[in-house]
Amino acid sequence: MSPLVAPPRFSFLDRSRTRKGDDGARALRDTVRLARTAEELGYHRFWVSEHHSVPGVAGSAPTVLAAAVAAATSTIRVGTGGVMLPNHQPFVVAEQFGVLAALFPGRVDMGLGRSVGFTEGVRRALGRDKRDAEGFAVQLGELLGWIDGTQRAHPQVHARPAEGLDIPPYVLATGEGAAIAAAAGLPVVVGDLRDRDRLKRAVTVYRDGFVPSRWAREPYVIVAGTVAVAATPEAARRILVPEAWSMAYARTHGTFPPLAPAEEIEARVMTDRERGLFEDGLRGQLAGTEDTVADALGRLVEETGADEVLVTTSTYDRAALVDSMTRLARIAHLG
Repeated sequence: MSPLVAPPRFSFLDRSRTRKGDDGARALRDTVRLARTAEELGYHRFWVSEHHSVPGVAGSAPTVLAAAVAAATSTIRVGTGGVMLPNHQPFVVAEQFGVLAALFPGRVDMGLGRSVGFTEGVRRALGRDKRDAEGFAVQLGELLGWIDGTQRAHPQVHARPAEGLDIPPYVLATGEGAAIAAAAGLPVVVGDLRDRDRLKRAVTVYRDGFVPSRWAREPYVIVAGTVAVAATPEAARRILVPEAWSMAYARTHGTFPPLAPAEEIEARVMTDRERGLFEDGLRGQLAGTEDTVADALGRLVEETGADEVLVTTSTYDRAALVDSMTRLARIAHLG
């Protein structure tokens, strides 16, 4: 097996995807169990996400789920990838992470995104507007102020117990997010492994514009994406099939379905558009045997200078997912 070039940290992000025949409660319990597995295998951190009114995703309240994950583990860092700041008041977000950091000191990460509710109906339910995403940099500054005690707009108000606690912030970068992270002096999480040029541009913008801060003295880049490792290339491809079909179905039918078994999906008669979107979803991911994925990860780390890789794999077969995580841990020499 080829060794990784300057092996970075490896972490895992789980979106609490529902599976065909199961409900949201099972998906959330699966997330907690997966966090325990990640800890046992030596992954650095385990993050959960925020999605609202998505049929195939149960993870709608990331700070609540992060608390359950932290309570079920003991050493792995726990956080959010991320809390979508435009959906919330920065003061409340600071309070929520303050509670987490007080209960689980030294283990909580505050990953923050700038997306607002995906549909107009969701945005109305959240009391938000599409334009709220434009104020992310201001919201971010306010949130950090509540945590480090420099927020002065409301001098008699304090975000307790957050103020003064160690709550490392991270920015999920899409579009101008990389520049916002750089200007704030925060670590950045950059996705989209399928468009390497776009990925490298975002990393360059971030590093070139980085301003040291109390949160980070140097740039810190986390590259996020799907990684599937199996005994054979065919088995690795099957890991990708359920998520690729869910994305293709969502783009052709307007709803995001639960994950279905790979063999059921491959037996479907797809329209030309469905087939094209499905095959496109399988391309560009890091998938294959241990040697193949080790080589691909080595190139990725060389190209981006990543300090960390955040794996986001979702699939129907729970055993195949755990096997993939185990093989990746072996590649990365975790534990």
